[in-house]
Amino acid sequence: MTIRHIYRNGGLCALLLSVLTACGPVEQEVAPPPARVSVVTLEPVRLELTEDLPARVAPFQVAEIRPQVSGIVQRRLFEQGTDVSAGQPLFEINPAPFRAEVETAEAALQKAEAELAHALSQSARLESLVRGQSVSRQAYDDAVSSSQQAAAEVAQARATLSRRRLDLEFSTVVSPIAGRIDQELVTEGALVGSSDSTPMARVQQIDKVYVDVRRSASSLESLQDAMAAQPSLDSGLPVTILGSNGTPYDVTGRILFSGINVDASTGDLLLRVLVDNPNRRLLPGMFVRARVPYARYDKALTVPQQSVVRIGGKPYVWLIGASDKAVMVSVELGELANGNYRIQTGVTEGQKVVVEGIERLSDGVDVSATDWHRSSPLEASVASSY
Repeated sequence: MTIRHIYRNGGLCALLLSVLTACGPVEQEVAPPPARVSVVTLEPVRLELTEDLPARVAPFQVAEIRPQVSGIVQRRLFEQGTDVSAGQPLFEINPAPFRAEVETAEAALQKAEAELAHALSQSARLESLVRGQSVSRQAYDDAVSSSQQAAAEVAQARATLSRRRLDLEFSTVVSPIAGRIDQELVTEGALVGSSDSTPMARVQQIDKVYVDVRRSASSLESLQDAMAAQPSLDSGLPVTILGSNGTPYDVTGRILFSGINVDASTGDLLLRVLVDNPNRRLLPGMFVRARVPYARYDKALTVPQQSVVRIGGKPYVWLIGASDKAVMVSVELGELANGNYRIQTGVTEGQKVVVEGIERLSDGVDVSATDWHRSSPLEASVASSY
């Protein structure tokens, strides 16, 4: 071997040694850590869904006070804006003409009774004479006819007296119902009559009131289902009445019925709610909001809205499957209420649904799950407004 070959081979070895030294030991590939996510465990809850609808208060009963006789109003017998009882006097129409008519009718009755007594006496006297043939049968028959006519006149006079006494009674105008009376609509000294179009006053019963709600006719089926789910249909479906600021009134209401006609222009149906109003806080004409239930589920599975992802318009959720691996499943959604979807199909009780960390997931990836805490506790009753 020549010296040239030795140098050539030695340089090659040195070059290989330096390359191997620079590369160092070969490192092994490290697996990524599990994706960290927050999950909720599906548990059945009792879910009542309601909607807040505009409504208007109407009185339970309304009586328009009208005169039944004509005359001059002499006195107002009530304080405006106060409660009145049934039969309480409200106005006094001048009774003098009616009292005079009563006295005239009494005198007419006395005259008719006197004529009847005379006719009866005459017919009785002729009855004995006709037996002895002292008078003609015709004279006796005329006397009997006169007595019968006198009896009819007595009956007519009594009826006239009763009517005149009734007119005298009607000169005092009373309230037909108990309730709260409005302001007077006629003043003292005004001439009133039974044919007047304007009432003298109005009495409204407001210890109970109606709250009339307009609701879409398309929701009638769900409302009927909710009413059928009530343990007692006699009590009606409960309704909460809200003020303008959203605060519930301390009153109880229940749906009495739904209207049988649908408004052709709006497609709405009338719901009438009966509300106990002992403190008279609800007044006729007020606009309020009625929280009307339309569905109830005893064992509903709900998930937060942010846990639902849509692919091609179809809803999906991520579950934690076996061996702590992420699995995407298709679901069918129900109502959205208070930031939660009701799941109809696709999941079962006890499964864990990913709420936060969805962007880190892919099918089959390992996950490290912690419980997700809501900002507010899940309520059994959830309100939604559409």
